[in-house]
Amino acid sequence: MSRTLASGTAMPATKTARQARVTALLTSRAVRSQAELATLLADDGLVVGQATLSRDLVELRAFRVRGEDGGLFYAVPREGGEREVHRHSSQELLDTRLVRLCGELLVTAEASANIAVLRTPPGAANFLALAIDHSVMPSILGTIAGDDTVMIITRDPLGGAEVAERFLQFAAESGAAG
Repeated sequence: MSRTLASGTAMPATKTARQARVTALLTSRAVRSQAELATLLADDGLVVGQATLSRDLVELRAFRVRGEDGGLFYAVPREGGEREVHRHSSQELLDTRLVRLCGELLVTAEASANIAVLRTPPGAANFLALAIDHSVMPSILGTIAGDDTVMIITRDPLGGAEVAERFLQFAAESGAAG
């Protein structure tokens, strides 16, 4: 059984998929309460009880932080378990990080139809793919990483060349700044 989110994305009805959606919501907006989170999930067709939601937040190691307006909201640890806030207001930092990583790690970028293939030094592909996955790029459906290769699948059937070029531009921007 699967569900289709408001974005049109199909999602299996599993704990892992639900927790991934919770993480995505907590990193994309300031969610102030479990009730608000339950409403956002319900908007996506995921009806979750309070006990399940509480367990999910504990398992995701979610914590509450004070926002710039003084109110508390939920956050989740960043990759590597850092308790640094990873939320919508830090999107500019995530984008800056992606540009910097492209400058440091991107060796080549090529495309075919809706696929862009990025080459990195050995061992760096997963790191770059994770940064891509955490960025907000609506044209990207997802990434697959090996040891030194990241494959990016685009939503547009012919979008691979545009995405490959964008990553080459990121690398050039980073090189010009450094």
